[in-house]
Amino acid sequence: MTMLQDILKFNEDFVQEKKYEPFITTKYPDKRIVVLSCMDTRLVELLPKAMNLRNGDVKIIKSAGALVSHPFGAIMRSLLVAVYELQADEVYVVGHYDCGMSAVDPEAMLNKMVARGINPETIKTVENSGLDLKKFLRGFGDVKTSVKKSVDTIRNHPLMVKDVPVHGLVVDPNTGRLDLIIDGSKQ
Repeated sequence: MTMLQDILKFNEDFVQEKKYEPFITTKYPDKRIVVLSCMDTRLVELLPKAMNLRNGDVKIIKSAGALVSHPFGAIMRSLLVAVYELQADEVYVVGHYDCGMSAVDPEAMLNKMVARGINPETIKTVENSGLDLKKFLRGFGDVKTSVKKSVDTIRNHPLMVKDVPVHGLVVDPNTGRLDLIIDGSKQ
């Protein structure tokens, strides 16, 4: 049985046995916050528990490194939707120590793409279209600096209302300890 078949079989039982009922809520976050966090597997359950968040409390947006890499990209759009359409009144950017994005080597990733079948000509075409692939794929060196940069991008965005606090934190993926980097309510 494939992973997909396992998931679909589990889901069939999940729905039939009404195991979804404890998770019923609305689309609006009860705590009126939106969290941008990394997609790291260690944070899937740990981060909400460490922040005392339950189903229905929060909007959670995931991106590699908790980065807002483009001011008019999908991450920023999701944050704006959370604030203007889904009643979020605060934004939390939560990076984490030992993040895989801190070690991303764009050249190595491009080599992995070629090894897995991406035609080198396709890479050249993308680069010739004006996208700096090495910059696009680059990670970061220091998580605290990265969190500050994402907070600044959100806070200074021309479409973000200025009375929404944008906080920056870093979580320890082993213990759940949160280190405050920026208290957005003091900005």
